[in-house]
Amino acid sequence: MIGVKEIARLAGVSPATVSNVLNGRANVGQGTKERVLAICKDYNYHPNIVGKNLKTGKPKTILFTFSDFDRSFYLEVIHGIHDYADAHDYDLLICTGRMCEKYMHPAITSGCVALDGKLPDEVLDRKAAPDYPIVVLDRILVNSYVKSILVNNYDPMYALVDSLAKKGFSRFSFLGGVENTADNRERYQAFIDALAANGVRFTRDGYIAGDWHENSGIRAAQILLLTESRPEVLVCANDNMALGAIRTFNANGLAVGRDISVTGFDNNAIAEYNGITTIDIPDYERGYLAAQALVGNIEGDMNKELFRVTAKLVERTSVAPYPIR
Repeated sequence: MIGVKEIARLAGVSPATVSNVLNGRANVGQGTKERVLAICKDYNYHPNIVGKNLKTGKPKTILFTFSDFDRSFYLEVIHGIHDYADAHDYDLLICTGRMCEKYMHPAITSGCVALDGKLPDEVLDRKAAPDYPIVVLDRILVNSYVKSILVNNYDPMYALVDSLAKKGFSRFSFLGGVENTADNRERYQAFIDALAANGVRFTRDGYIAGDWHENSGIRAAQILLLTESRPEVLVCANDNMALGAIRTFNANGLAVGRDISVTGFDNNAIAEYNGITTIDIPDYERGYLAAQALVGNIEGDMNKELFRVTAKLVERTSVAPYPIR
């Protein structure tokens, strides 16, 4: 495989000049730079990043881990991380699955932003270190080198359900996400607390377990269509599930926003397009803040204080103005 010395020979320059070009230094003429890069492209040469980092001990690369390709909000989070990282001269490495753990090493990446429900706490706890800070989204880890950034799920969900109860709705079902997640627990707790504060009776029979995906909403709607006492409102723990339910209700002759009301959580693009009443999570901003916190910790300003991102209610046409009885 071609190396720096061979590229230097072909370009008629020194190996140091090739190194300067590959590291983006300004002390190389434009013609020389273009010649070296053209040779690299012709021979499909890429610098040995790991080797370089092992030598310098100072990689400037943020690792982002995630596990779910079906949920569009990840793109907004990634966008926010990228913009902060790029503005501060950090590269961004994105990975998913079991391979993530091998990249969580200070010789390869500088630190990690984790938004991966399938990545065990034990791995993150073991990998976090003075020279490898980690920022986690949507979970809490008690570790001196881990900072948690959470969405304030409780207050906006309470406000949503409280507004529905005050409009006179009294028959509710709740479609949850993955049950062991902090997001689902907080959203469900706010739901039952708001109903209780308004004197609306709710039993666990009205809870339907889901997994955040649209198919969960389809299945939930199919179940509710068969029940003797259909709810007036289906509160869904996210927009993807709400969309599945809405499509199923509409396909079976129920007009959502008139015959039955459905709400979501996230405010992704499908919620806006389909008129879903939901909770807006500023995903770009939380990605940006996660990268900001991580870079600060990488560069020595270690801050592990829990940070909560504010979310807000967005009302649209998927909720009827009042219950029909």
